[in-house]
Amino acid sequence: MTATTRTLASGPGWHVADVICTAGVGDRPFEEAHQDFCVAAVTSGTFRYRAQQGTAMLAPGSLLLGNSGTCYECGHEHGCGDRCLSFHFEPAQLERIVAGVPGARTLTFGAPRLPPLPALAPLLAEAEAAREMADKGAFEELSLRIAAAAVATASGVSPVRRAPSRRDQKRVAEAVRRIELDADGPISLSALADETATSPYHFLRIFRQVAGMTPYQFLLKTRLHRAAVRLRLSDEAISTIAFEAGFNDLSTFNRRFRSIMGETPSACRARRSSSSGMRVARWRQAQSDVGPHQPGR
Repeated sequence: MTATTRTLASGPGWHVADVICTAGVGDRPFEEAHQDFCVAAVTSGTFRYRAQQGTAMLAPGSLLLGNSGTCYECGHEHGCGDRCLSFHFEPAQLERIVAGVPGARTLTFGAPRLPPLPALAPLLAEAEAAREMADKGAFEELSLRIAAAAVATASGVSPVRRAPSRRDQKRVAEAVRRIELDADGPISLSALADETATSPYHFLRIFRQVAGMTPYQFLLKTRLHRAAVRLRLSDEAISTIAFEAGFNDLSTFNRRFRSIMGETPSACRARRSSSSGMRVARWRQAQSDVGPHQPGR
């Protein structure tokens, strides 16, 4: 076997894997069967994919579209190796996603791939960045967004922007309050959707419309904001602040803090100490300018 597969994240009815293939020109094409629906984003290399829907050459930025239960063949007669972010969905899970995409009617993919499209580029870059940062929490939302984008594009459906209803706005407001209350604990997209009696994809879509970001992005923003406040107000260890803010390890906290806050946690704390020192220095200078107190005669 010339491919290695590493599961990055998983949940009810879905999982995502990092697949690295080292097959070359001299290797025979290998045949396998899709155990579920697959939307695989090619991040490097090229390969030929042949399935029931047809044959296509996959290049970086393209999406492989695999139907559950069908056989397929991959070959590398044009070059050595490739790497993919492979999103897998059980039929019931994809059916729920399709139901949430306005205008989409069919569950099966009619084409073997989607070519590199400018409209999909930002989403695929976000997914690749999540892989490189080992950001497991981001993949629940990314799996829904990528599947929905693939379904909509393959179906020829144009995105429909409906204004959120008052009921949807209320659902999002309740979810925001829930995140604010429990930001330091585990909060999943599916749990938030269940609490608002909506499907995960519908909830994700209305949350982005109402709040201007995804639930996971709002959760990260809340955690990092609170951590930044504690860094400036207390002398607690950075690791303590990170763990109590809801991060499982210090390296993830440091990367996220720098990415979103624009500086490291240590730099944030040092700036606080520097500001405090400057305030003390200004106060002392002011006292010196006034001179010693002279009692009245």
